[in-house]
Order: sequence, then C-alpha cells, then structure tokens
Amino acid sequence: MKGLTMKDLIFYHIFPLGAFVDDETEHGILEVKEWIPHIKGLGANAIYFSPVFESSSHGYDTKDYKVIDQRLGTNEDFKEVCNALHEEGIKVILDGVFNHVGREFWAFQDVLEKRQDSEYKDWFYINFDGNSNYGDGFWYEGWEGHFELVKLNLDNPAVRDHLLDAVGMWMEEFGIDGIRLDVAYMLNRTFMKNLVDFARDRNPEMVFIGEMLHGDYSTLVNHHMLDSATNYECYKGLYSSFNTHNMHEIGYSLNRQFGPEPWTLYQGLPLYSFVDNHDVMRIATQLTDEKHLPLINALMFAMPGVPSVYYGSEWGIEGFKEPGSDDALRPRVKPEDLKRGELYQYIAKLSEVRKHSQALKDGGYREIRTEQDIIAFEREAGEERMIFALNAGSEEYTLHFDARAGKGTDLLTGEEKDFGGGLLIPPYQAMIIQPER
Repeated sequence: MKGLTMKDLIFYHIFPLGAFVDDETEHGILEVKEWIPHIKGLGANAIYFSPVFESSSHGYDTKDYKVIDQRLGTNEDFKEVCNALHEEGIKVILDGVFNHVGREFWAFQDVLEKRQDSEYKDWFYINFDGNSNYGDGFWYEGWEGHFELVKLNLDNPAVRDHLLDAVGMWMEEFGIDGIRLDVAYMLNRTFMKNLVDFARDRNPEMVFIGEMLHGDYSTLVNHHMLDSATNYECYKGLYSSFNTHNMHEIGYSLNRQFGPEPWTLYQGLPLYSFVDNHDVMRIATQLTDEKHLPLINALMFAMPGVPSVYYGSEWGIEGFKEPGSDDALRPRVKPEDLKRGELYQYIAKLSEVRKHSQALKDGGYREIRTEQDIIAFEREAGEERMIFALNAGSEEYTLHFDARAGKGTDLLTGEEKDFGGGLLIPPYQAMIIQPER
C-alpha cells in the first residue's frame, strides 16, 4: 500500500450512516469487515467513507470531530475496521467537514447558553444584534443559507488548532490515508494549506481530494495543495451523453480538460471520476437505457481520472433524488445483500485492466472519433498505448482511423482485433485495445 499515488487508486465510496444503520443495529461500522472481500473483488484499493463522526442527522452537521457517531459504533470499532482494511491493502479516506458544524456542536452550544460571555463566540460568524431562524436571539452565518449548518471561523487560530488536533488524532488512532474535503470550493484557502502541510509533515503520502462543483480545478489541485478534485463537469457529461445520444458532450469535456492542445486545462491532474455519489441520482435511475450501465462505467474507467464506485451501484441499485431528502441515495445494505452479478464482474474486469496499464492511469488523451453514439480515444504513456472505443447505439459501427498498427487485443474480452481495415464495434459494446507494438 505504501508508494501508491492518487493515480494508482480505485475508490469504493460508502455512506456509512445509510449503509450500516437501522433501528436494530449497534456497532454497524464493524460490518465493513464483512464487505472487504466484496470491495477487493471489485478491484478497489481505497475506500472513501462519507462522514463517520458524531452528528445530529446526516453526518455533515458535526457534533464532535473526535468521536465516531454512536449510530455506527465506537472509536475502538472504527479502529478495528481501519486495521482490517489496511491489512488487506485498502487505503482509508475520511470526509473532512471543516467549513461548518451542526447546531449541537459543543462550542456552539456554549454560545447558545452564555451568549456574549462564551469564550467560543468568535469560533463562528455571530451578530448579537440580530436573530436567527431558530429564535436564538442572535444571528449567525450558516452554510449557503442552511442555518442547521453553522459556519466556522477558520481564521480563528483556536478553531484551526482544534480541527488540526482532530485530524492528528484521526491519523494516529485510525491511521487514515487521506481526506476528502467537503465543500472545498468555498473552504478557507489558508486553513486548507495549513491542513495539508500539517498532515503531510506526519505522512507525506496523505491524499487530499476537494469537493468542487464548479470552477477551475487547478486552483486547488496543484503541487502546493490538493491531489484531486471531484470532476463534476465530466460527471454531467457522462450520463447526459448517453441519455441524449450525443457523445460530443463528454468528448468536448475530455478534450477541454485533458487533450493535447496548449489550452488544455488539466493535463496530468488525477481528477476524481464518478458516475454517481451520495448527493446525486443513482446512475441506474439516471440512465434511460439500462444497456448503457456497463458502458458508462467502461468510459469512466478508461478516461483520464481516478475512478470511484458508489456502494450498490456495482449491481445496479436505483435511487431517485427526492426534494429535501437524499435517503433514497443512501440505503441500508447488509452484508448478505451484497451482489456479484454481471455488472459487478464487468467493473472488476475494468479495475484489473486499469491497474495493469500505465497508459490508463497516467497517459495523455487524444481523441480519435466522436459521433452521436460513438466515442474513441487513445491513451499513451511511455511505450504503452491503449485505444478505447465505445458504441452506445443499437447498430454496429466500423471505425476507421490511423491506429499506427493493424492488430491488437481487447483487454476486456481477450479477443484479437484486426483493425487495419477498420475496427468493427458491435452495438452496446466498449473495447479497451492494446495495439501490437
């Protein structure tokens, strides 16, 4: 596990407060140990846990940064889980929710009780001449107008020290390998730099991923700050291209982000790729044609970026994002519910191919062809080349291109391909071809 960089990782993403919690469960986080064969079988070597620390409801309204949510179990339980994952060569990435806390966070509770006399009043953005939506007798800033999420004053040294102390505890007690920074697009940049430096002084291989919904990813992903950011631009392009039979959309994004032209934005940056997550509609629900489900995963694994699979989507769990509730996206899944069907096996094959291909992990991007239901591109690193070709339509398609070689092997099927006179792509099929040298 040592020496793995961001580009070497394949993520499995779990929302613990959904997956491991019901009215009958105690110490549910221990169920992760029973998931390990499933996660390893899929090919993942890193697990990203959405919030695990004590909170009031969904996890992003933190009550205590140093205590595992009692609905999941205890600190000792989570330490046991992290040790088990590490023994199997799986890195542990935690959600770092540092922009805001819940109203039940202990320091904010002190302000509610003591008001101006609280020593923690400067931990938040408070105006004692106003009033809140909760009738507290003072106004405070909430995250994007959500006043159940109280914005922290990250310029306050005491706040910074408290959060860094918590991260130090996560590293020492649980041995975590990285942090996904919630709402990184608006997180205090000075604090973010302090956090990265603090953690990497203790572990130079710590991984940092920023949640970015929009904006220029390179402002956060660079040698001085984060390793990666959530690639929401390509997330949208992926499902939309399939649903509208318009591969030009994802093709445009891939060219804009990773193409060979001088104006390309993110060449070499290992952005975090996904087809769904805990905040968006399940991909099996989002796609209008179920035949596209394996294909969208193939494209996600083959394009530049670091692939992530959200728990349950590897066997086609559905979930519609309801107004005001994400519960359908974060279901309870017991160990006996885990399934290893055709889609699971297909994604496992994609993982295997990617793990053994430097071109797919670190190669450049060159478009070969983009049409309505067709996308084909080349990835190259050193002496290795890979050609990806996908047909999302119902009719076979012959792709003519300068392949620099007339033969190759489709690594997904093991079939030999002779494409000197054109590459025949059957309907609803993706290929990852290694040309002969």
